[in-house]
Amino acid sequence: MSLSALLAAAPSPEPAGSLDEAAERAGNAAGWVQDNWSTWLNTGLRILLILTIALVLRYVIRRALTNLIDRMNRSAQAVEGTALGGLLVNAERRRQRSEAIGSVLRSVTSFMILGTAALMILGAFQINLAPLLASAGVAGVALGFGARNLVTDFLSGVFMILEDQYGVGDQIDAGVASGEVIEVGLRVTKLRGDNGEIWYVRNGEVKRIGNLSQGWSTAGVDVTVRPTEDLEQVRKAITEASETMAKEEPWSERLWGPVEVLGLDAVLLDSMTVRVTAKTMPGKSLGVERELRWRIKQALDSAGIRMIGAAPLQAEAAADPTAGMAAPSAYASATSPQSLATTPIPPPTMTK
Repeated sequence: MSLSALLAAAPSPEPAGSLDEAAERAGNAAGWVQDNWSTWLNTGLRILLILTIALVLRYVIRRALTNLIDRMNRSAQAVEGTALGGLLVNAERRRQRSEAIGSVLRSVTSFMILGTAALMILGAFQINLAPLLASAGVAGVALGFGARNLVTDFLSGVFMILEDQYGVGDQIDAGVASGEVIEVGLRVTKLRGDNGEIWYVRNGEVKRIGNLSQGWSTAGVDVTVRPTEDLEQVRKAITEASETMAKEEPWSERLWGPVEVLGLDAVLLDSMTVRVTAKTMPGKSLGVERELRWRIKQALDSAGIRMIGAAPLQAEAAADPTAGMAAPSAYASATSPQSLATTPIPPPTMTK
C-alpha cells in the first residue's frame, strides 16, 4: 500500500478539534448563564416592580386630584343661582381656577414620579448616574437662561392662581392694561377693556394688580351748593333721598351700608362742597354714584336748594332795549364837517 493511500485512510484530527472547541464554548456559555441568571431575574423583577409602583402611584394621585377638582366644582355649582352664589361665588372663575391648579398638580406629580422611576431603572442596570445628573443640571441651567421669560410667566401665573389674586369676571387694573378678566392662564391673562378691546397680558409683566371686584367698593358723590344755603336742610334732603333709594330694588342689594354725609369737603367764597359716601357691592360703585346723584339733585330741587350753576329764583329786571344800539354817527348830520367833506364835488359848468 502506498503512502498516499495510508494518509487518505487515516482519520482527520480537525473535526475532533472543532467539536471539542464548540463543546467548551457551550459549556462556558451555560456556566455564565447559570452564574448570572439570578442577577438577570433580580434586575428584571426590580424594573417590573419599579414600573408597577410608579404607574399605580401616578394613577392614584391623579385620580385623587381629579376627584378633588370635581368636588370643588360641585360645591361651586351647589350655590350657583342663590343669593350667596351671586355675591361670593363665580362658578366660571372657580372652575377655571380649579382646573388650572389641577393641571399643574397633575403635571408636577407625573414628572416627579416618572422621573424618579426612570432614575431607579437606570440605577438597576448599574449605570453611573453622576454624569447624567450633571449634564441634566447644565442643560436645565442653559434652558432656564434661554427661556427665562417663559419660566417667569409660568411661575407668576401659578402663584396668581394659587393665591386667587383675581379670577374670571373680576375688574382689575394690571398696570399695563385694565378691564374685566375673561380668561386666566398659566402664561397669559386675557382682559376685555372698557371699549370692547381684548388685552393679552403676560403674567410675568404684571408688577402690581388692583382688584376692583373683591371685598367691597366705595361710592363717593360731591354735592356743590351755594355758601348761603342752610347746611341742615342740605343734610336732611340728602338723607331722605338716600333712605328712599336704600329701600328700593336693586339698590337695596347693591348698597352694603347706609349712605353717610361726611360733612363739608371744601368751603370757598362762591361755593361749598358736601361729601357723600356709601359702601357698595364690589364693582357696582359707578352705578350707585349715578343713581345717587340723580336722587340728590331731585331732592335739592324739591327743597328749593340752589346748586352752583342753577338759575336764580327771581328773574332779573329787563334790560334797556336801546343798550344794544350804536351811538349816532357824525355822518348822519348833513351839516357836519365830516358829511360836507365827503360830499361829491359837483362838475364844473361850461359858459360861453
